[in-house]
Amino acid sequence: MKFGKSICVLNVGGTRYAFTREVIRDFPLRRVSRLHACATEKEVLELCDDYDRDRNEFFFDRHAQAFVFIMLYVRSGKLRFVPGVCELSFYTEMLYWGLESAHLDSCCQKRLDDRMSEIGLDSLSEGDLRVSGDESQSPGGSVQRIALTGRARWLEKMRKTFEEPNSSLAAQLLASVSVIFVIVSMIMLCASTLPDWNTAKRNTVEEHRIVEAVCIGWFTAECIVRFLVARDKWDFLRRPLNIIDVIAITPYYVTMAMARAGMPGAGLGVAGVILRVLRMMRVFWLMKLARHFLGLQTLGLTLRRCYREMVMLMVFVCVAMAIYSALAQLLEHGLDLGTQNHDYASIPAAAWWVIISMTTVGYGDVYPVTVGGRVLGGMCVVSGIVLLALPITFIYHSFVQCYHELKLRSARYARNLSAEVLLINIHLYQTALPTSERNSTNQ
Repeated sequence: MKFGKSICVLNVGGTRYAFTREVIRDFPLRRVSRLHACATEKEVLELCDDYDRDRNEFFFDRHAQAFVFIMLYVRSGKLRFVPGVCELSFYTEMLYWGLESAHLDSCCQKRLDDRMSEIGLDSLSEGDLRVSGDESQSPGGSVQRIALTGRARWLEKMRKTFEEPNSSLAAQLLASVSVIFVIVSMIMLCASTLPDWNTAKRNTVEEHRIVEAVCIGWFTAECIVRFLVARDKWDFLRRPLNIIDVIAITPYYVTMAMARAGMPGAGLGVAGVILRVLRMMRVFWLMKLARHFLGLQTLGLTLRRCYREMVMLMVFVCVAMAIYSALAQLLEHGLDLGTQNHDYASIPAAAWWVIISMTTVGYGDVYPVTVGGRVLGGMCVVSGIVLLALPITFIYHSFVQCYHELKLRSARYARNLSAEVLLINIHLYQTALPTSERNSTNQ
């Protein structure tokens, strides 16, 4: 720094901090330490909002309370969220001052990840929120930054159109078309298993091919566009719904390629069986409806948040199943008391009876005949009811919380959509007015 006094003052949201030049040079916050390398006021103003040469004071129009917690990190090395401040807002402040999400404590990192997942920002990159002055080093830097911002805004708009059906009118229309194609594809898949389907297909083979090709073409185009506008391509490929889309689409093109090569899929043996299994994976296209219906979104979010409770439930069931199946095999078959029940000849066979008894299904295909086995069966049913009921309370409360969160998010999109419809109606109304009336209305 070749100007100003030896004492530098940082004014962040009205709160002033005084440091020496040496402290500024070695300051842990990248934006502050870069002030030391500035040779002119123009370079300084690229890093801060204003500068007072007389008092050597740098002004930053940022959140003062958030900077207090960031200064605590500078002193103690521990960075936590500000109570009462949105996690994403504080994260934006962190990126502004040059900190990364890795600087947060582990508990706050988990809160940030959960917050991003709740609002649909699973693939949020730090470059999307980063505020930097590096692009302004050249005379054309500002023009380039504006162009990049416009391109990023267009990509974000396209991403919301394909990923968030309630974000705009275009997104709702696109979602409606996608739902129609999913329903048509499911009808075709279900009808293909009917006994009379082969006869009907031979009579109208061209129509069936056209319908199938149109559905697959739509799903392929939708998947490609969503991939192109995704923030993180690798994260897009790892999402389960996108993997299901690829698995459901691929068999159609593989079958077409084999047909052109003179290798009909029905006569390929193991390969043909695999193709038919993959073709049946189209039923998972119903999971695409989770993007359009609040109930399926709530179910998916609840399962993701309650995976620990689900694992705990499975552990309860597996432990009980192991104990009861061993006892059932011993009482019904292992003691050899003259009334051996061959349905319980092994522990795995008895495990089937245990699981349908604990879940109170009771098909009746397997049942105990000895007195000890019947007493054990009663204990199995009662303990199954108790074990299954224990984690249900946690899952229920999580389901209610997820439903309210997604409902509030949907209501926010609905308000934005209503505002968009109102603006369109106003524009159409002004366009329909004569020129004289339009000018008087604008005045």
